[in-house]
Amino acid sequence: MAGWDDDTVRKLYFGRDDAEHDMADGLLREGFLATAAYEAVLSGRKILVIGRKGVGKSAICMRLTIDGGRAGSTVLITPDDAAGDEIRRFELQGLTGDTAKSLIWRYVFAVHAARHVITHARARHGRRLPPSVRALRKFLRANGEEGEARLYDRLVSGTRGLQTALSLEAFGVKASLDLNGSSEGARATAQLDILEKGVAAALKQLDCAERHGPLLVLVDQLEQVWSNDPDSKAMVTGLLLAGKHVAGAYGKALRCVLFLRADIYDSLEFSDGDKYRGDEIRVAWSGDELEELVLTRASVSLGRRLTPAELWGQVFPEQVEGLPAAEYLFSHSLPRPRDTIQFLNLCRDKATERGHATISTDDIAQATRQFSEWKLQDLAREYLVNFPFLSRVFAMFQNTGYVVMRSALESRFEEHREALHARFPDYTDTLTVDGVIDVLFGVNFLGVRRGSEVIHTGDGQVAVQPHETEFHIHRCFRPALNALNSTELRPYNPVQRAHVIGGAQNNFGTVVQGRLINADIVIGRRRDFTLAQSLIDSCERIRRQLGRADVPAEAAYEISVQVGRVVDDASQLLAQLRDGNARDVVSHLVGATNYLNALATQLVENGVDGGDGIRSVVRRIQDETRGLSREIGGGSNTG
Repeated sequence: MAGWDDDTVRKLYFGRDDAEHDMADGLLREGFLATAAYEAVLSGRKILVIGRKGVGKSAICMRLTIDGGRAGSTVLITPDDAAGDEIRRFELQGLTGDTAKSLIWRYVFAVHAARHVITHARARHGRRLPPSVRALRKFLRANGEEGEARLYDRLVSGTRGLQTALSLEAFGVKASLDLNGSSEGARATAQLDILEKGVAAALKQLDCAERHGPLLVLVDQLEQVWSNDPDSKAMVTGLLLAGKHVAGAYGKALRCVLFLRADIYDSLEFSDGDKYRGDEIRVAWSGDELEELVLTRASVSLGRRLTPAELWGQVFPEQVEGLPAAEYLFSHSLPRPRDTIQFLNLCRDKATERGHATISTDDIAQATRQFSEWKLQDLAREYLVNFPFLSRVFAMFQNTGYVVMRSALESRFEEHREALHARFPDYTDTLTVDGVIDVLFGVNFLGVRRGSEVIHTGDGQVAVQPHETEFHIHRCFRPALNALNSTELRPYNPVQRAHVIGGAQNNFGTVVQGRLINADIVIGRRRDFTLAQSLIDSCERIRRQLGRADVPAEAAYEISVQVGRVVDDASQLLAQLRDGNARDVVSHLVGATNYLNALATQLVENGVDGGDGIRSVVRRIQDETRGLSREIGGGSNTG
């Protein structure tokens, strides 16, 4: 590879975990991939960006703050705990919680817009300020908003002004509004309308929307102040109402873009929710987009454009466990940039720790296990506020197969139900089998079998339906849970004891150079052949039944593999018998029959119940083992 040296892997870097640090010292400036979601927000077609943690919402937000040349100026609002508490506590008599909180958000937006107008007018429109701009400066000074202030301080000032009276003399209102007998909410709304009209007049007089692009007010990281309580929901609903309002209040001169986690947005219930559909964009990543992002960031870190063949064939191995390396890596992480960046950086770290000039399959294997453990912990933390019980539920999937049938989940859940309800009494309505399935599907822990595909939650996917019974643990979490096989089956691994007698006497006759000379032994040998062949025939009938049955494909494969091992071992037994080697055939068949019985029991316990399919396989196994037991019994020459 051109430009290749021993330090290539050491120089390789895919960026920081969070957008803020990635902007400061990572690859967000040069390694940012302008996706359709970003372009939709930048163009103004979408103002509500929704997505899971780590999908790049904040990356879009941070990128917008430096793309002022195309989008105009930006204001970034990220509430902290103090600000969140202030908004949650804000109330106005006569208004619902949602509407009251929308007013405090509108106040914050108006003050930010007023400050921007004053600064911008001085810088771009000359030192002589138009009357509308001077009025805004006077308003800010009169209400203590002129200097720099934290969001919390601005909220405290706005709360006090809206609950009592703002100074509106700058706009020609000499005293408090004549609204005697009106509620707090009515007075606050009237005051806010006057302020917004003052800001809109200044924006219109400067004609900024046409000349410089709109002011973008970006609100991000609401999850930091989210508590999943009614006041938190009112806080976010109020933000949505305020964001929608500014479009009408300021026209094209100001645009509010909101970045919300999908689980928060989807938990909201408000009457105007359908009015936001056209404003929404859900951030989702395809495998091709993630691969392009990875290639771009790798190229930036190495200082030259890599080709896919160089990245996935020279830096990384071409294949891992029979899959193309990119497919393996992306399938073992959730489809979002943060996870991909973490996983690939971890692979790089494993290689550099061991002094490797390239990333080996062993490096990736070590990284896969550690990354899986990280992500299982991170998933529980990600949803700790909404679903604090997740880590306890994950324990139900440890040391099991990754194919989980509904009946098995019902059985496992029933064992834990009482403890879960006692530990999380506020979530008993959710902590049912159907509720747990819905949650695990929603957080992408479980996928559901639909036709020939396993579907994981994503944009446009419908919820799990009552008739759907087959679920798969996401590949990302399988190593941490030790759920590496499709179903939890004990492998067939018999201990074979071959007894080559070679001229010695036994109770049944003599073996001379592998040739039996006692008539009873001849009969015994014939029976040994019959028993071994019967075992093979029984296993083949089981496998044919398995091929006809409606059994999950991965589970059917695992069952076929284990039954096939029984067949292979019995075939070796037959070959040894033909060579004249006397073996304890009865003991071999007893062991194989016991294994098949145990296999049937495991299948029932695991609940691999694709309709009547697995039950027909279990019945076939039981029928065959009963037949083998009858053949073995009474004629074992052990009497």
